Amino acid sequence: MAYQNPFASRIEECARRSPEKIFLESVDQGKAITYGQLDELTGRIGAFLAARGIGANQRVTLLSGNSLEHLVVFLGVLRYGATICTINTDTNRAHLPEILGAVRPKLLLYEEPALIEGLGDCPVEEWRELGEWRREGATGFFARIAALSPRETPSVCGPRDDAIIVYTSGTTSLPKGAVIGFSELAINVDSIAETLELGADDRMLEFRSLNWVSAQELGGLAPLFRGATLLLARKFSQSHYFEWLRTYRATIGVCNPTGIAMLVNRPVPIKAADLPGLRFVTSSSAALTAEHWRAFEAMYGIPIAQGYGSSEALWIACSNERNRRFGSVGRPFKSQQIAIVDGEGRVLPPGEAGEVEVGGDPETRYRYLRYDGTIETTSVGRIRPGDIGYLDADGYLYLTGRTRELIIRGGVNISPLEIDNVLLEVPGVAEAAAVGVPDRIYGEEVVAYLVGKPDVKLSADSVLEHCRERLPALKIPKQIFFRNNLPKNDRGKLDRKALAAEWKLEHPA
Repeated sequence: MAYQNPFASRIEECARRSPEKIFLESVDQGKAITYGQLDELTGRIGAFLAARGIGANQRVTLLSGNSLEHLVVFLGVLRYGATICTINTDTNRAHLPEILGAVRPKLLLYEEPALIEGLGDCPVEEWRELGEWRREGATGFFARIAALSPRETPSVCGPRDDAIIVYTSGTTSLPKGAVIGFSELAINVDSIAETLELGADDRMLEFRSLNWVSAQELGGLAPLFRGATLLLARKFSQSHYFEWLRTYRATIGVCNPTGIAMLVNRPVPIKAADLPGLRFVTSSSAALTAEHWRAFEAMYGIPIAQGYGSSEALWIACSNERNRRFGSVGRPFKSQQIAIVDGEGRVLPPGEAGEVEVGGDPETRYRYLRYDGTIETTSVGRIRPGDIGYLDADGYLYLTGRTRELIIRGGVNISPLEIDNVLLEVPGVAEAAAVGVPDRIYGEEVVAYLVGKPDVKLSADSVLEHCRERLPALKIPKQIFFRNNLPKNDRGKLDRKALAAEWKLEHPA
């Protein structure tokens, strides 16, 4: 029996059931697309790919930001059954020659000509400008497919063929391309939709980059799997976020720790009562501090529900307004069998912190595309994403840090997130980051970088006094540095490595 591509099935089913319902509304572009139009356009994309003989595991590369056109192409390639590779050019522009040399796409679609300057020698079979979809007068690639009849033949892929390739940020080294199969992607998206209790009446606002798998799954695919509506913005806007939620009647607002911190530190005059349809706001992509979580809910009366995942393992856990627990990223999905293990791989009991290990299907291969074009399998069945945490007695997962961010002082493991939370308790502190730096005696020592709230004067002495009251001596920062902002990548993750590197440059001895 032929494989029933779930992405094709969802598009076709939604188009049959609700052809006039809005699937996607772009808040920046001022236009929307219905499920019926999505069915038609993705079918035409399939016809275009078929005419070029593109098959399973052959790749289409997309160089663009968040737009209606971006998501339609992404879904069109998945529906057809080829492999879609999205690249965030904001962070990976310098690495495009190496990435394209590994991907070797049959087709590359670009949003702006400037993105492909100097890439003419890369092994790309066909280059096309993405263009713009309009009912009349489409441009670029969308003008080319307008004359094609939608493809009606079955998808070309099987369950274990490659669905997506997603590249990490690559801010300090060459980015890695995680390779995800059709079956594992579909199962994971369905788990997200089930855990969020996502329904056809939901309207989800997403602003995170659709070049990252977290946003692809939560914003791009989960609404499709339940016949819901996606409200898409190109980037986060502190001044427009709540306005978008209200104007477009969002029921779920996707956010991240950076956005939440900005909304806390620069309050907007709005309350939950002003957004009667809003169920909750999500937080994912990085750890949310307890102080910002409490402050946001106290300020706005809107519940936050956390989620957690990684590029390789996809989404691992999430929660909604009814099953959330403060400080937790939620219960892990049934399809993601979580264990907390020690350094020898022994499973630890509830309440004891260790490294997070995850795995569902024992045949799942966790893979990366190497720069020589080969695919490397790093593990089979189970993987450790590099996070430290614990499970409580009810199975809720709590994250306490990253293995690569641990500060090891005199042989003692210290989670910088614990220190961050204490620093954020100090009145006037807007952002905080504890960092491990070299020390001749202890191996590493703790220092902290702080950003103050506007018009608030902070002193290192008052901050350290607070730390002495709340932390054991070995965790108290030995130095406090004040900055106007803290370095982050475009997913909103704090870049502690950049701070550690800055400290080393300023303290060469």
